[in-house]
Amino acid sequence: MPKLIRITTVPMALKYLLPGQMKYMKANGFDVVMVSADGMEREDVVRNEGCEHVVIPLTRKITPLADLRSLWSLYRLFKKQKPDIVHSHTPKAGLLGMLAAKMAGIKIRIHTVAGLRFMTAGAMTRKLLVWMEKITAACATQVWPNSNSLLQYIKEHKLAKPGKLGMIGYGSSNGIDLRRYSTAALQADRIAAIKDQVRYDSGLIYLLTVGRIVKDKGIDELLKAFSAVHQDRKDLRLILVGVFEDELDPVSDEARKILREHPAIIQVAWSDHIEYFMHLSAMLLHPSYREGFPNALLQAGAMGCPVLCSRIEGNTDIVDDLETGIIFEVKNAGSLEEKLRYALQQPGQLKLFAGRLRQKIEKQFDQRFVHESLKNKYLELLSEQPTT
Repeated sequence: MPKLIRITTVPMALKYLLPGQMKYMKANGFDVVMVSADGMEREDVVRNEGCEHVVIPLTRKITPLADLRSLWSLYRLFKKQKPDIVHSHTPKAGLLGMLAAKMAGIKIRIHTVAGLRFMTAGAMTRKLLVWMEKITAACATQVWPNSNSLLQYIKEHKLAKPGKLGMIGYGSSNGIDLRRYSTAALQADRIAAIKDQVRYDSGLIYLLTVGRIVKDKGIDELLKAFSAVHQDRKDLRLILVGVFEDELDPVSDEARKILREHPAIIQVAWSDHIEYFMHLSAMLLHPSYREGFPNALLQAGAMGCPVLCSRIEGNTDIVDDLETGIIFEVKNAGSLEEKLRYALQQPGQLKLFAGRLRQKIEKQFDQRFVHESLKNKYLELLSEQPTT
């Protein structure tokens, strides 16, 4: 039975970015071990995936001494476990995981690139983050961007050797569970509970954004555009589902003031039932500055919730402008405001776009297809290893 170690920096990534993937691999003949730092999601991940989890104290920040200790812990773990495959996801887990796996002599070392942090970093930080990405790629035997646009970016900027690059299926790290993200799967009592949570009024129009409340997610532009449109459309409400991460990438003081004081903004710290918010919303707004392959767009598309998103890598792999959704210019509150006003005037067209997006997701991003494609790639790589 081949042993597979899946490693992310924090258990939140295992729970929200890769749900069901480890369980699937275990059911299909792999001995799966999950690795991440400790966190509140750890127990849920172990229960949901049914796989062993090992805690290694990884951090999301640049912490040299702590990182060296984590590197040594990973090396010792790999020497003890002797996995056939180490597959990392998220930047810090990728850097330390690929380094440790190479040091430990693991033959198959895979890193999934799900976005590049340096795209929005300052000059000095950018240089460091680019260097980290190149080290990660140099230590990996396989580098898998999770979207075609990200793959092309990595090729153009020579972040990895072309021979190491590949992509699973049509993109996405995990696909979308269409058995869950479907209006047919919604439960009436939970719909009622979510309506109570947001004080739902059928006479209002609800807009939704999902993700961390940080600058990189375009929150400043979103709030500025929404405030402007709301002056003329008092029937609008904006639901933000996400938490602040001020220690990593704080929003501006102006955005914080709007969030605190605007009467038409509803903030929900987080929810494991995001599909219900999408069901109740007229559209999803996704103004992020950078993405790999955003799950929020897949989820919204599967739920038939129309999508307005920024023109960046990842988003444009899912949404075709004026075909399956509406695209506005990144970091541009004026463009977002203009497209939002247009969308509000074209409900019939939005519904048409949403239907086409659902069809695209069914054909290309069904989770069952992504999991099977990943499993087959693992087996192909294992078959290429010399027998001892």
